Amino acid sequence: MPQSVRRLPALVVQFAPDDQPAYLGTWLDRVGQAWQLCKTDEGIDLPASAAGFGGLALLGGVMGANDDLPALRQAEVLIRDAFARGIPVIGHCLGGQLMARALGAPVTRGAHPEIGWTHITLNDHPLARYWFGEQTSATVMQWHYDTFATPEAATRLAFSDGCANQAFALGELHLGMQFHIEVDSPKIGGWLHTSAHEIEEAAGEPWVQPAGLVEISTRQQVSASQQLADRIYHRWLSRFAKPGA
Repeated sequence: MPQSVRRLPALVVQFAPDDQPAYLGTWLDRVGQAWQLCKTDEGIDLPASAAGFGGLALLGGVMGANDDLPALRQAEVLIRDAFARGIPVIGHCLGGQLMARALGAPVTRGAHPEIGWTHITLNDHPLARYWFGEQTSATVMQWHYDTFATPEAATRLAFSDGCANQAFALGELHLGMQFHIEVDSPKIGGWLHTSAHEIEEAAGEPWVQPAGLVEISTRQQVSASQQLADRIYHRWLSRFAKPGA
């Protein structure tokens, strides 16, 4: 029986038109998991409750988590409701920052922007191994200026030279990430087309790669990144509720 029949659907929240589900959507379709996409960038309101969904995924966006936008505050209400119901939540970049805010942790401007493929170190902790496997490091796609603090109730799982808090978890149920594990080559290509000026404006920053290097690195790194995403998404999906449960 396909997984889409055995599990409640996932809700995927998109905040910006250039920050689509990309590989996350491809993966959900491939494993036969039903999912719904809510595009707040098109003015669609988020539900106040996560009831009826098996899991919640939050994507990134050009806005900051502290911006005075109704969709961001709706997202925090939805995240807290999912936490209360034991519905697994996964956050990518802005999504991870919103999870941190929902748990009472501050989101602030980072010491340096991170743009491009960067190296993160995974902590020697059972939860890091649960979510990321036995590897002690990974190369992941970054595009952010702000950063979250690790919430008091959570466990920090990863860090980098440019950003002290790269991922946190609330046990085996919820994962917030500063990086973009959902990327595929077309998504990154779109960013390089529409947002190349950000790279030019940040030239000289230690953790910002030139557009050409990002393009080359994408060809080199995207396959391994998606293999890591496979593991993370399987962990997230494994905690989805089944209809009638």
